[in-house]
Amino acid sequence: MSRRGKKTAPVTGTAAGPVIMGTARPTVTVCRGCCCGTPAKVPRLDHEAQLTDLRTALAGVAMVRRTDCLDACERANVIVIQPSAEGRRAGGRPVWLGQVNDPGAAADITAWVKDGGPGLAEPPGILDLYTFTPSRRVRHELEG
Repeated sequence: MSRRGKKTAPVTGTAAGPVIMGTARPTVTVCRGCCCGTPAKVPRLDHEAQLTDLRTALAGVAMVRRTDCLDACERANVIVIQPSAEGRRAGGRPVWLGQVNDPGAAADITAWVKDGGPGLAEPPGILDLYTFTPSRRVRHELEG
């Protein structure tokens, strides 16, 4: 995982108040590092197709980004859903999902994010099976 310091996102003003650029939409971070995204760890999944499908399905709705490692290798494949600015104001916090290794889980994630994601929409109940809390160190590095 990157050890670089977090950069401050630019802020612009609107009639509704300040908007932090880059956070207007939810962010879906897909781990594709040493374990996640590799056939050695999860052999029966087309990892690139999963990422492509998420990007296609969420185009214009959420930013989908690929990262090298989220340091939760025992839960490969890991996806983190970060709330939009509106979702964060409504109390939404990042949701960590592990073992996202089937098309149904990706479809449930897509539907939830399209409905607004954390803070704005309840996730499908099935996603409770994938939700986990990473260590404070890992959370701090991604969210902090």
